[in-house]
Amino acid sequence: MIDGTTDLFTALRTTGSIRRFRPDAIPGDVLHRILEAATHAPSAWNAQPWCFVAVRAPAQRRAIATAYRQAWEAAQAFTARTDADALWRARPGHARLVARVDELAQQLDSAPVLVLACLDTAQLGPMADGHGNILAPQSAYASIFPAVQNLMLAARGCGVGSTLTTVYALHEAEIRRALDVPAHMHIAALIPLGYPLRPFRVTQRKPLESVVYLDRWGEPLKD
Repeated sequence: MIDGTTDLFTALRTTGSIRRFRPDAIPGDVLHRILEAATHAPSAWNAQPWCFVAVRAPAQRRAIATAYRQAWEAAQAFTARTDADALWRARPGHARLVARVDELAQQLDSAPVLVLACLDTAQLGPMADGHGNILAPQSAYASIFPAVQNLMLAARGCGVGSTLTTVYALHEAEIRRALDVPAHMHIAALIPLGYPLRPFRVTQRKPLESVVYLDRWGEPLKD
């Protein structure tokens, strides 16, 4: 059930956003391996301030999907009202990408597993106050997003697709109520997991020389 043949650099080059999933269930041993990989990520002071809620039950997935769809629709209304995506609309493939994101929002519960990646603010020390408010976002998120990346890479290694989403935050309260998430846990990301409808592909990215400099800004990277 576990792929086990995908080497690290192949996984790195083919871990793109997967938003369309087959209905096949993810076996327990595969899900366990993916989540365990997430917990081996680095964190500030090795606090390991993470918790993960893996949601498989249909009722809870539907509750999350409803809140997610409402958040997406609110975000789309804001974008249309403010022309917030004007910079992106001219980019090749933008309309197709929006359609894919909308499709995910309309049927999020089609993903066999939805994972909430949470930060325990009680374990963040000076990065959060006693009321659960994050005071140093860069430092705090540095202790959860490496774990999310580990999770996504491990999923890819097991033949499972994923994507990192945050739009749910506009309706986070509904998700908290549906899953009994305590107040001191900050939901940092929602990651749907499932076997992809299409084969994994090498992601298309900007040329290295356009985004990497050597020693100082503007100096090209040399061999």
